[in-house]
Amino acid sequence: MSGEPVRAPIPSIARFGMDTISMAGALPAKLAAVRDAGFTQIMLSARDLVDHAGGAAAAVQAVRASGLRVTGLQVLRDFEGLSGHLHEYKVDVAKSMLELCRAVGADVLLVCSSTSTHASADPDVLARDLRKLAMLALPLRINVAYEGLSWGRTVNEFTTAWNIVSRADAPNLGVGIDSFHVLATRTLLDDLDVLDPAKIYLVQLSDFMWHEIRTVEERVTTARHFRVFPGEGVHSSEIADLVARLDGIGYRGDYSFEVFNDDYQQMPVARVADHGRRSALWLSEVVLRGSASFPRTMPRRRVGE
Repeated sequence: MSGEPVRAPIPSIARFGMDTISMAGALPAKLAAVRDAGFTQIMLSARDLVDHAGGAAAAVQAVRASGLRVTGLQVLRDFEGLSGHLHEYKVDVAKSMLELCRAVGADVLLVCSSTSTHASADPDVLARDLRKLAMLALPLRINVAYEGLSWGRTVNEFTTAWNIVSRADAPNLGVGIDSFHVLATRTLLDDLDVLDPAKIYLVQLSDFMWHEIRTVEERVTTARHFRVFPGEGVHSSEIADLVARLDGIGYRGDYSFEVFNDDYQQMPVARVADHGRRSALWLSEVVLRGSASFPRTMPRRRVGE
């Protein structure tokens, strides 16, 4: 156990979960911290399973024993647009990740848009490869969420990701939306209206501490080291608007806090999970339920909290 008070599951945050990437330590400690904070779901990395001291089978058993629902598994990178031996290599990697999904009970595999200079920019080729991946996942009843990285070579916004997904036209292929990438590229939230909410398979949420990102290099560095939880950065109103608009178009799926932050990696997992709990309560009460008792922007933590 984490040593912190154990909270019963909080019904109002049932659609919100933590990503293991947001916390340091071994998988069992992360599972306990997330559950003890009142969450009922967790987003896993494939490394959580294969790096487990007891092996992948023991990791799967630990996840099942935790009682947490698995939001999804991440992340397959640089899959689409390759050819020849590079394509075959990535297909083999994809099959391995799909097997992990099935083993741990994850019904979503997250795929990030390619950054590879070896990948084709032809949208028909990208759509063909993603359709092939979706067909591999279909018998396993796994959905593929395609996310546009803000530094992707060809696809770098949810709008272009949606174009490829629509072109591929596979029943279990949809999009994943990451608030960081939406903010970094300044994608218009009005563009959410073109999406089919049933084809949004995952929404990942995080904030950051500066108002703008001026270069691609700064974008990558911020994404990998300096994210914070929603409400803790300077984009609270934009994230609230994003969640409200997703709700408005009919999205009823999961939200996961994916917060890459070097400082959080030096904090006890229970404390980091509590950051996530506060963000989830703020978003669920303010944005999704419109409670007047919660402020539009999340209150800052006091020293010692």
